[in-house]
Amino acid sequence: MKYTYLDCLALFGVGGAHPGGLQLTKNILAEEKINKETTLLDAGCGTGQTAAYLQQHYGCSVSALDNNSIMVDKAHQRFSSLGLPIDTKVGDIENLPYPDMHFDIALSESVLSFTNATSAIHELKRVLKPNGRLLAIETVLEQTIPEEERSSIVDFYRFPQLLTEDEWLTAFRKAGFQQVDITKYQPTLDQVDEQNAADFSLSKSIDDALLEILEKHKEIMQRNKDKLGFRIFRCS
Repeated sequence: MKYTYLDCLALFGVGGAHPGGLQLTKNILAEEKINKETTLLDAGCGTGQTAAYLQQHYGCSVSALDNNSIMVDKAHQRFSSLGLPIDTKVGDIENLPYPDMHFDIALSESVLSFTNATSAIHELKRVLKPNGRLLAIETVLEQTIPEEERSSIVDFYRFPQLLTEDEWLTAFRKAGFQQVDITKYQPTLDQVDEQNAADFSLSKSIDDALLEILEKHKEIMQRNKDKLGFRIFRCS
């Protein structure tokens, strides 16, 4: 493919691309104790929709990081237009540019699946304070599938791995998280379709190939609706 799935999200500037969008994010955050003293990392911030909400709603200290420079530029534009003091960086979750024990909360919304999950989770644990929490929304493999099907999913999304719930749990525990609470999230097809996400920040030129990628994504999700699921992980 000329473009990857993540290129597609960046060039369309999709905000709230993760399952459940901003509304699910709000529901997850509402269960946390967040105030003006809270330091929070939005790891894989995309166009900055979640980070902007956090700063506006809670007034907390927010750092936003993504490895895609197009996404970070769009996030920075969002923050500037709203006058939000959010530290924004291009960076790698597997090698975070922050000191040890720096954040109270790290938020990762459909990001870890696109990384070497073991390395990324260890890095997020490193930058969290001793009582810090990781909140993650991730894709899980619900059942065993033929290798050809698995490969088609992994190749399209460029996933380094496709993990079951138990495998995610093992990865979080190996990184040092002692308590991992898991909630199953079952979106409708529309809720996982980026074309129905909360907002867009379109690049000036949109190639037809990008529309084909969105259609392919929709097709994969429909075909594998019983095989791919989503979980909310709360790790401490």
